Amino acid sequence: MHLLILGGTGPSGIQLIEQALARHHTVVVYARSPDKLPSHITASPSVTVVVGGLADKDKLTAALDGVHAVLSALGPAVKNGPFHPGNTPLANGYELLLACMKARDVKRLIALGTASMADEHDKFSFEFSVLVTGVAVFAHNAYKDVVQIGKNVRAADLDVMWTLARVPLLTEKESKEYLAGYVGDGKTKTRLSRAAFGAFVMDELEQNQWCRKAPLLSSP
Repeated sequence: MHLLILGGTGPSGIQLIEQALARHHTVVVYARSPDKLPSHITASPSVTVVVGGLADKDKLTAALDGVHAVLSALGPAVKNGPFHPGNTPLANGYELLLACMKARDVKRLIALGTASMADEHDKFSFEFSVLVTGVAVFAHNAYKDVVQIGKNVRAADLDVMWTLARVPLLTEKESKEYLAGYVGDGKTKTRLSRAAFGAFVMDELEQNQWCRKAPLLSSP
């Protein structure tokens, strides 16, 4: 497949790119700061880099030419914490992305989410309640942006096959094993390796088991 990857300069995005290439997909990396990409990615003949921001409609639309699916690792930078902008820039970017996807007839989106995006299948979990409340209190703008991302993606046209891959605390472990379920289901936990996030996205791209759903992922 020919894929557009957003958030590709961060550690989770780099996992997406590397695992997409390992499965013989071709990739367009849409990034504001492509200099952050490792040289082994930019040197790959299967990678095209397009420089642009989330508010640039023309560049984003052009980047979608010939694309079969959009994969996104976009999320608030942890280091920005409470200093994340209050005008939900990422959610606004998703709203524009969905409009551009419609213009280019691209109907598959798999995007990173978090447990802050509540789902009707979730049950109460003390651990996740503490995590989500902590984000809401100490990084409220980031929390607000993430919640709005979930709302914007869920409001997509019915012909868009979206999946919100909700992640807990991300780790740098190399294991690609993952569990997919919901908050409070008795099996999902509070940690997930970035490699496992990438593996879920690649599997979901091929299997389409979680279309228009928002599973919570965790390491076993």
